[in-house]
Amino acid sequence: MPKSAYINLALQGGGAHGAFTWGVLDRLLEDDTLQFGWISATSAGAVNAVALAAGLAEGSRDKAREKMYKIWHAIHNAAIPDLTRLNPFLNGLVRTSHLASMLSPYEFNPLGFDPLRRLLTEHVDFELIRAKSPVDLLIAATHVATGRARLFREHEITVDAVLASACLPVMHHAVEIEGAAYWDGGFSANPDLVTLASESPIGDTLLVMVAPRTNDRLPTTARDISIHANRLTFNAPLLRDIEVITAVRETSGPLLAKGRLAPICRHRFHLIDGGPVTGALNPETTVKPDWDIITYLHGAGRDYAEKWLGVARSAVGRLETVNLANHFFPAVDEGITFRSPVLGKRPVQKRGVGGKRQK
Repeated sequence: MPKSAYINLALQGGGAHGAFTWGVLDRLLEDDTLQFGWISATSAGAVNAVALAAGLAEGSRDKAREKMYKIWHAIHNAAIPDLTRLNPFLNGLVRTSHLASMLSPYEFNPLGFDPLRRLLTEHVDFELIRAKSPVDLLIAATHVATGRARLFREHEITVDAVLASACLPVMHHAVEIEGAAYWDGGFSANPDLVTLASESPIGDTLLVMVAPRTNDRLPTTARDISIHANRLTFNAPLLRDIEVITAVRETSGPLLAKGRLAPICRHRFHLIDGGPVTGALNPETTVKPDWDIITYLHGAGRDYAEKWLGVARSAVGRLETVNLANHFFPAVDEGITFRSPVLGKRPVQKRGVGGKRQK
């Protein structure tokens, strides 16, 4: 039987596709030898994180599993975050035209109703998290005025902090905390890997990805362009963090690194990438929490976690099991290709120093 090991969790956001992460955590909680250190999380990842923390604070891993199930079932029942049903006029527009994109949540939801607030308040004891959470939390939200990430730690965790982390500005009013307005954390940290790796005393981090990393088909319709632009926007902060981690490792190395970023060189990363699962789904399922989709993603998350435990669990505490640079940036080295619906697959010519085309 493997000995106990501690690992951090980094949980990406992704709307209803966060049910994949629920499945991953559900399976990991069954392994009593795997203990959780810090959790860096954003948006749907933040919902999973506080559910996990609340259940563990109540005294058991089974309570954490039960709490995540109740929250995701309640999300389905509340139809979060599909708020168009609150306004019959907007609901009609959504079904018949693209005019709904011209309305802001301050117009179609002037009272700022968010069913997620009631749901979280009913199922999560935030006071207990602040007092007794056995895991350290980093919940990311985006400061609207500056675009910078605000990381709420476990002693600061409130329902507003989680709502801020999950606040899509096209669907919800900005969340105000201490006089500042916040939007979804995915704009600035999705999730924050640099702070996790540089500050946590735990030497291993498991990144749970939800969003697909690539799209090999060139978007040409207005809908597909919008969907892909959103995907790029919410993946960009994670790619930035991986670039920072790669740069620190390449320029310093474990023997020369000093200062706050030195632990990054020694940190061991692991990965469960749900992109192949979510990428096969209609992108609109991220905002339509259908129970069939939720349970499918939960099951897929459990399966991926089972495979990871079988292949990589024994490396925790000893070896890194994913090369982040190679996993996330292979196209930079090999030449990027897009599949055009008209012309087929076409390579994009690589450029050398100064932007000159390479022959």
